[in-house]
Amino acid sequence: MHLVDTEAEILARAIGARVKHERKSRSWTLDQLAAFASVSRRMLVNVEQGAVNPSVGTLLRLSDALGVGLPALVEPPTPRRVKLIPAGEGAVLWTGPDGGKGVLVAGTEPPDVVELWEWVLAPGERHDSEAHTEGTRELLHVQEGALTMEVGAERFDLETGDAISFHGDAAHAYLNLTDAHTRFSLTVYEPGVGAAHRTEGTSA
Repeated sequence: MHLVDTEAEILARAIGARVKHERKSRSWTLDQLAAFASVSRRMLVNVEQGAVNPSVGTLLRLSDALGVGLPALVEPPTPRRVKLIPAGEGAVLWTGPDGGKGVLVAGTEPPDVVELWEWVLAPGERHDSEAHTEGTRELLHVQEGALTMEVGAERFDLETGDAISFHGDAAHAYLNLTDAHTRFSLTVYEPGVGAAHRTEGTSA
């Protein structure tokens, strides 16, 4: 968690407004959503106020608890069947200490959510991802440089052009152990978003 500014600040405010809207539309209290998402009440308050740039893990827990999927938290709702996202307008949801970025380029609506990401890791950077919800699958394609993947206790070394598919419901990490930038595309499939919290929400 860290304070944000400029474009990140705008995104944080948009995410906060959407989280608050979705929570209130369900008549959930802050404490209820915090419990469903396994985040602290303080973190939730900060997110709704747009005061912090929450981690990808926190956003995933909130989106699953609300049953809307991660793309819905960072994109304005649209009734259109086709949505064009111009170059450079994806949501930057992770920034590395040396300039790396994780950009959510596009995504589909729940319940079965597909996310399309563009990632750049600077030399020496890594991104650790906690286990996603059960059934999550990921497809990754290295477009530039080399990437090391850790999935559970296993490690895989990928070169430019290599691809890998794996279960995202285990802890995993993306590492750049080289002295050049690494760029890769990532597709995440998360089935049944919010299913675990629907009965909890209606009975709360």
